[in-house]
Amino acid sequence: MKKHWFAALPLLLLLLFTPALASALEAGAPAPDFKLKNLDGKEVHLSDYQGQFIILKLATTWCPTCKQQMQEFNDVRDFLKENNVQIVDVYVQDSPSMVKGHVGSLVETLPYVPLVDDGSALKAYNVYLIPRVLIIDPDMKVQRDGSLITAYDLRLKIKDLMKARAKTHKAAEEQPKPAETKE
Repeated sequence: MKKHWFAALPLLLLLLFTPALASALEAGAPAPDFKLKNLDGKEVHLSDYQGQFIILKLATTWCPTCKQQMQEFNDVRDFLKENNVQIVDVYVQDSPSMVKGHVGSLVETLPYVPLVDDGSALKAYNVYLIPRVLIIDPDMKVQRDGSLITAYDLRLKIKDLMKARAKTHKAAEEQPKPAETKE
């Protein structure tokens, strides 16, 4: 009997961990759009921030590591502001009053938009871990999808993405233009 249990262990582990691994969005995948309400009741689409880098954090008010992640964002707030990087913080499983009490003055100190999920972001992003931090480029493509990220690594990742983007745009501008044809 013990031999059968040990033989089934790898399959059991595969079944346990495959859904979580399969849920992360790969780099370059389109970021699913959603429409949620901010704390003033105004509808906000993730795509409203197209054209700038977005840090999308999926979190709850009661999660200690979510608070830790906010401190990391706060440590690079000047860099984020200078580079027009928007933090969109989606609170899943929390009420608007819970979120209002939780965010306090973050709205004034960070480029920060707290949103209350109605289940659409939870579904669109197949949330499997909290906090979940995604970096989305100006073309609405996911460039990072994972858990906590340090202030140092966040700054480095965004700088690298900005350099790569500038290089791509420069190369595109240097492409010769096709000759016009006359009829």
